[in-house]
Amino acid sequence: VQLQASGGGLVQAGDSLRLSCAASGRIFSRYFMGWFRQAPGKERELVSYISWSGQNTYYTNSVKGRFTISADNAKNVVYLQMNSLKPEDTAVYYCATTASKPEWLKGYGNWGQGTQVTVSS
Repeated sequence: VQLQASGGGLVQAGDSLRLSCAASGRIFSRYFMGWFRQAPGKERELVSYISWSGQNTYYTNSVKGRFTISADNAKNVVYLQMNSLKPEDTAVYYCATTASKPEWLKGYGNWGQGTQVTVSS
């Protein structure tokens, strides 16, 4: 599986962005897709994940109510709609897949190249 993330950019606080993660290769229904982010000097953190069925989702507390993850199985694309962006959302955002429990961060692989999100105040 190869993943390609896109959709990042430079926006102002309060604006919105939609990130896309396009997957090529064989995707199994049991897979989860996760969005991670890494800010300068900080560890990579799990922002959100979704099962390919779309039935199971997770959001880290800091993005709840602002970010929405969704999956388009027909296109093999997972989206992360980010609304009400804040400067602290500034980071490189990555997508990755796992066939393990989605809470087990070391199980994620097939990392995409990352897309930069910069939110100015």
